[in-house]
Amino acid sequence: MMDLRPPRFDWGLRVLACADIHNDGSYPEMPADALLVGRDSAGEIVRVGHHEESNTPLYLVEFANGMIVGCLEEEITPLLEQQP
Repeated sequence: MMDLRPPRFDWGLRVLACADIHNDGSYPEMPADALLVGRDSAGEIVRVGHHEESNTPLYLVEFANGMIVGCLEEEITPLLEQQP
């Protein structure tokens, strides 16, 4: 049995997409490679899971455009809130 790699990010964290995220087949009603979320789009992690084949954390992120997309750690970065 393989040890699970712990996630770097927690549920509820506000994040930004590091790059454009395209449909990888997760949305069969949309064309392949359709743009789901643009770079620098803000979202919030709504669930943290685990991709067993690669032993990596997988994050479900709800973005401002209403899309809920599975993201890897390298596809998102924490949103640094500006202080007043």
